[in-house]
Amino acid sequence: MSIRTLRRFSRQPSALISAIFLLVVGLLAIAAPWLYPETAWAMVAPPLQPPFAAWQWPLGTDLLGRNPLAGLLYGARLSLSIGLLVTFFTLLTGIVIGALAGYSGGLGDAILMRVTDVFQVIPGLFLGVILVAILEPSITSLVLAITLAAWPPVARIVRSEFLSLRQQDFVLAARTAGQRPLHIVFVEILPNALPPVLSLVGLVMTAAILGESALSFLGLGDPESMSWGSMIDSSRNLARQAWWLSLWPGLAIVITVLAVHRVGEGLRVAFNVREQVGP
Repeated sequence: MSIRTLRRFSRQPSALISAIFLLVVGLLAIAAPWLYPETAWAMVAPPLQPPFAAWQWPLGTDLLGRNPLAGLLYGARLSLSIGLLVTFFTLLTGIVIGALAGYSGGLGDAILMRVTDVFQVIPGLFLGVILVAILEPSITSLVLAITLAAWPPVARIVRSEFLSLRQQDFVLAARTAGQRPLHIVFVEILPNALPPVLSLVGLVMTAAILGESALSFLGLGDPESMSWGSMIDSSRNLARQAWWLSLWPGLAIVITVLAVHRVGEGLRVAFNVREQVGP
């Protein structure tokens, strides 16, 4: 990201505040084992204590006497980790397939796009449930399932960029100079096709966080990790007696997803000079 792009991003207050918020959440998530060394599963207080009843557990306690604040921080570790991993593998898969399809054209393009169509028409949550159920719930299966549902739009955008760039003069010059196709694809064309792809980071990460929360709510999350979705699932039968148990993880999901989405919108504007904010 260039200095000019960073300046365009910083001129968007909501995107900048969202980025700072996500950075703080990430730092707290990293520090969770030091802040709560007993882990989020530890029973540390009487059950069903209301919020703000004691400074040791400001968000109250759950049915087993666990601290929801510890659960939120450990859940942030899982949600942000899966979000980043899914974003990386989704962009990698989409870029490789879209680049090969857009540059090769012809039969290769047709085959790769038909494969993309197959994954795109299958509902993401349905695909995630089937894959996680087959592979058994774990962080690896969650990342794989969400990635397989998220990469087709990225591949289509990359393909579209390659179709418009492969006939440009700098590509023709590289072919004339005898450069190999892989060099042309990944060195000449790809850097020019990346800005619209990078603007999808927010959407992909948002889908990853929501997908992990939904699968965890359905009981298909990693059983060894605390998750915001599993926190809501375990407290949904206590909505009347202990409303706060569902409120905190629900707010965490909503606020984090909105922040990620706003950062993604900020990146889209920053990379698109035609939408530049300010002079």
